[in-house]
Amino acid sequence: MSIQKTISPIDGSVYVERPLATGNEIEKVLAKAEKAQQHWRQTSLAERAAVCQKAVEYFLLHADAIGEELTWQMGRPIRYTPNEIRRGFQERAQYMISVAEEALANVQVPELPGFRRFIKRDPLGVVFVIAPWNYPYLTSVNSVIPAIMAGNAVVLKHAQQTPLCAERYAAAFAYAGLPEGVFQYLHLSHGQVAQVITDPRMAYVAFTGSVEGGKAVQRAINQRFIVGGLELGGKDPAYVRADANLADAIENLVDGSFFNSGQSCCGIERIYVHSSVYEPFVEGFVALTKTYQLGNPLEAGTTLGPMVRASAAAFAQQQIDEALRQGARALVDPALFAAHAPGTPYMAPQVLVDVHHGMAVMAEESFAPVVGIMAVPNDEEAIRLMNDSHYGLTASIWTSDLEAALSVGERVETGTWFMNRCDYLDPALAWTGVKDSGRGCTLSRVGYESLTRPKSFHLKL
Repeated sequence: MSIQKTISPIDGSVYVERPLATGNEIEKVLAKAEKAQQHWRQTSLAERAAVCQKAVEYFLLHADAIGEELTWQMGRPIRYTPNEIRRGFQERAQYMISVAEEALANVQVPELPGFRRFIKRDPLGVVFVIAPWNYPYLTSVNSVIPAIMAGNAVVLKHAQQTPLCAERYAAAFAYAGLPEGVFQYLHLSHGQVAQVITDPRMAYVAFTGSVEGGKAVQRAINQRFIVGGLELGGKDPAYVRADANLADAIENLVDGSFFNSGQSCCGIERIYVHSSVYEPFVEGFVALTKTYQLGNPLEAGTTLGPMVRASAAAFAQQQIDEALRQGARALVDPALFAAHAPGTPYMAPQVLVDVHHGMAVMAEESFAPVVGIMAVPNDEEAIRLMNDSHYGLTASIWTSDLEAALSVGERVETGTWFMNRCDYLDPALAWTGVKDSGRGCTLSRVGYESLTRPKSFHLKL
């Protein structure tokens, strides 16, 4: 029997051990999901909504315990982890429940004498959700709740780092009275994931993770006539114009860069600042960065926890060291952070200047508490640099000029364009990316389209 171990970044201890599913267990889960979905699809939308609302209630009742589990599993400070449930998770789940009736309603077409015609949105069947560790509830809720609301069954595979999140979903749906088999989870190896994707009972795959992981998922999908949603991360830029509210931009961009130790697909990884405000922006940015408290994430005063593992911190440090060799300057002395310890997941935040796009730290995803800042002379150069990336998840502009924000945004290649905010998902808006940030869409009414298939009714009276 193969055992999956979750090593806590807090102290290197084994926090969770779970056996990987056997072939027989996988078969039972898929057979049960297929059978349960045939009944679930016949339930009313009101019944589905009641069950999903009850599941959300479970999460809210247990937010503190879930937050502590999450801190142990992936290292985010405990002062923040319960809010993944109380804020983002609850907001997204309840929004998707609230818009389901409109999003799933029949599509009416112009009347034609002697006929009744309409398009129905049918559930796909069994949906396979593959979720990451960095925001394990926020990423998974984007697909799990709307998939079930649309009449599908769900099989959830969570990251090795956060297996308890999948188990919490199962507990929540059991509490809510969801019929057995409509939601299930599996602990799987990469090879087993491909096996599940290629199984003929699997109708759709929702994957959030790395570009390389997305390529592996796509290769498996390509063996069948199904599609998948792939959310693959980013190298998200921000542009601070000369007319920006600097204090507001600094406060929010520091948070957007370093929250969750920079381990966010839509976190800020590169910043372009108009040359006229570059020096005061950098000065304020560095000063605020130095106020972060790096340490044990179980302590209430900690604002920056460890990265998920030592190898992730080492990868980011390699990017920093390479940039320094190429002429960049580091503005934060790691010695200011007593908990900073090379060779461990505890990594101090870093701000780099004198950077350029020939440096990996400005071109490749860091997924770490490091950000590069460049001065730009005008909007044109900012647009060019923001687009000079093979990623395109989110981008932001900081300005007091709405028309300028709209004009620049029209030309930036991105899935979401922000003005005066960043690192946030509005559930009323489509969450999507371009280029290597993936394909497909979750959230909003549009998010239901990928979880259903159109079925046309053409009835001659």
